[in-house]
Amino acid sequence: MMSRSLLVLVSGALALLVSPVFAAGNERVVLSPHRAVYDLKLDTSKPSRSVDAARGRIAFDFTGDACDGYSLSFRQVTVIESAETGSRQIDVRTSNFEDGEAKLFRFKTQSAVGGRMDDRVDGVAEQRDGGYRVQLNQPKRDRYDFASDVIFPSEHLKRIVTAARRGETTLNVKVYDGSDDGKQVYDTFAVMGRKIEPGPLEGLEDAVRKPDMQRLARWPVSISYFKAGSGEVTPSYAISFDLFENGVTRALVLDYKDFRMTGALVRLDLMPASACAK
Repeated sequence: MMSRSLLVLVSGALALLVSPVFAAGNERVVLSPHRAVYDLKLDTSKPSRSVDAARGRIAFDFTGDACDGYSLSFRQVTVIESAETGSRQIDVRTSNFEDGEAKLFRFKTQSAVGGRMDDRVDGVAEQRDGGYRVQLNQPKRDRYDFASDVIFPSEHLKRIVTAARRGETTLNVKVYDGSDDGKQVYDTFAVMGRKIEPGPLEGLEDAVRKPDMQRLARWPVSISYFKAGSGEVTPSYAISFDLFENGVTRALVLDYKDFRMTGALVRLDLMPASACAK
């Protein structure tokens, strides 16, 4: 059976999908602050012995700009049905802030199982002395450092988009997103598919079929996450999605090892972007 912590990990990974995006060179890609809702259902194409049914919803609110930084409020509620353990509802809430220079990252996650609070993670990571220092407030007060080759979620996504624009098909970097117990760094392997040029969005979800979205290119992207230094060849978790140039995503696939869920975009509200000149 999938653990609560794994669901939190994948939720944390989803948070990076709405981070700032900039193109290679001097061309600027406009990031769209937005609210989005996804309906989740079990992917029946992947057999599972431990999950008989699953459904859920993801909602997030993304605001900010490249000058002052970006804030994300994210919630995922998932109901899992199993003949072995019965029905469980897992509620994960995440909020984070990443500054415009990708040097500071504040994060807070709390999760509840069946309405009962399970875990909390609260801390801040900041660049200093050629590396990064993490100060944790929860689950307990702690402090530790990690190497300078680790990047935060927004920088990760920027590199994915930059690589995709250059026609590159893979990207391998270490990422810290504050998930799990706040101490884990992940080796990530991203695969970017062929660019889909701007144009009519026929056949896609109604929520994404907006004039502003039709003017944007997009790429199919999949990302696998491995615990850094573990030597594992099977990822801890994986996600895939269609990524638009403005940071909006659709066609989610969340792979929890034991089973997969798909996420359809059912609501998208694009909000006005600020006049940040960065």
